[in-house]
Amino acid sequence: MTESVLLTGARLPGGARVDVHIADGRISSVSAAGDSSRDASTQVIELDGRYVIPGLWDKHVHATQWALVSRRLDLSAAESAADAVAIVAERLRQGVAASDVTDNADAGPLVGYGFRDGLWPDAPHRGLLDAVTGERAVILVSADLHCCWLNSAALAEHGRAEHPTGLLREEDCFAVTRTLGVVATETLDGWVRDTARAAAARGVVGVVDLEMSWNVDHWTRRIRAGATELRVRFGIYPQHLDRAIEAGLVSGALIAGTDGLLEVGPFKVLTDGSLNTRTAYCFDEYPGLEGQHNSRGLLTVPYEELVPLLRRATQAGLVPAVHAIGDHANTLALDAFERLGVGGSIEHAQLVAEADFERFARLGVTAGVQPEHAMDDRDVADKYWPGRTGRAFALASLLAAGAELALGSDAPVAPLDPWRTIAAAVARTADDRAPWHPEQAISIEDALVASADGRRALESGGPADIAVLDIDPTLAGTDELRRMPVAATLLAGRVTHNEL
Repeated sequence: MTESVLLTGARLPGGARVDVHIADGRISSVSAAGDSSRDASTQVIELDGRYVIPGLWDKHVHATQWALVSRRLDLSAAESAADAVAIVAERLRQGVAASDVTDNADAGPLVGYGFRDGLWPDAPHRGLLDAVTGERAVILVSADLHCCWLNSAALAEHGRAEHPTGLLREEDCFAVTRTLGVVATETLDGWVRDTARAAAARGVVGVVDLEMSWNVDHWTRRIRAGATELRVRFGIYPQHLDRAIEAGLVSGALIAGTDGLLEVGPFKVLTDGSLNTRTAYCFDEYPGLEGQHNSRGLLTVPYEELVPLLRRATQAGLVPAVHAIGDHANTLALDAFERLGVGGSIEHAQLVAEADFERFARLGVTAGVQPEHAMDDRDVADKYWPGRTGRAFALASLLAAGAELALGSDAPVAPLDPWRTIAAAVARTADDRAPWHPEQAISIEDALVASADGRRALESGGPADIAVLDIDPTLAGTDELRRMPVAATLLAGRVTHNEL
């Protein structure tokens, strides 16, 4: 790293002009403009009145899935099962480039991503795909990653030939999608690094990667090969808990040989599904599913299993991150935290019972939330959570109760772009419609803190992880926030993105 760097001509949000002096990867001082001393060895970067804020984090990504999605057939425009089938048919008619990850060989499956069937007038079914695909295996993954739609050829390949509809949910889906990331290591690492560079260009200095794999080896390899654009905290899943304990992995510990960039993150447990797949575990039945099996969603890890699982992980030094979307799942997760007397995070916390908001703060449980999901799912929530959406994606209620928020994207479910995330949290709309439950909007100041690993300002002694912006974010409108021009990004004083 550069021994000494001076950012001169900078402005803080609100307009105060400052110089930021960096030494050994940390901020040594933030002083009034012109007050900083320098010597011949200091690298001076003139910012010409641009704004500086703490570098941004995305606290919930799936890095490999995000890298793969751009190489998959885009189904996001499908408004029905028939639309999705037509998109597949057109791709098969055109043929797929041999370099496409979805079709590296003629015998490989065609993989699509991004459908949302919660509001479709027709239901996905294997027969609809079979009519246009023949013997070619086709796997279509939903935008929320919690279900996938297979034709008969793909079902047979995955031992599911007798499945009645071809629509697989939760663990059945995950078993299929885990096989889709099998790409040459060098190729996949290159794609992941492309996404890291793109993230740095949006002011991102770090991510929490919750990919369902043994992440420590993947990221150690990538960083040692030169992928140094981001700090990474990696998640550990139950299937890897024994291995993590044996390796002595403890949340917060840095991994040797990665220049301080790779850190052990949380222990991730999924306890329910998702809203769009109607598997989020709720107190109330889903409209249209009354009386059916799992009409209130799906509890994938019951409370009596969750408590001993979290106990074992926390005793080994791992901080829990519990996926809970439905209100009943959130209550049970909070019950587990309370029984164990430990903190951690609940990831998503999309629907929260009124009595549970204060428990986040009281128990020291961070709400890991993804505001862009509220924009994508507002219509689905109105349909399947009627009368309850005032406590859905309830960021303001969580803050008012004293809870800590950590904003993320859940990429690829939403783009890895913190400015889209921040804009959704502040404006509660992503189009020309009126804000959805505007009472749950939060201030730009709170959104920035929740996107900066809890840092409120650039301070002496803090990491020299800095985003340089062309406009003041505290004065920006919604569209300006979404398009926020990032002039430069520094990580430990090292420039990882530069458009100065």
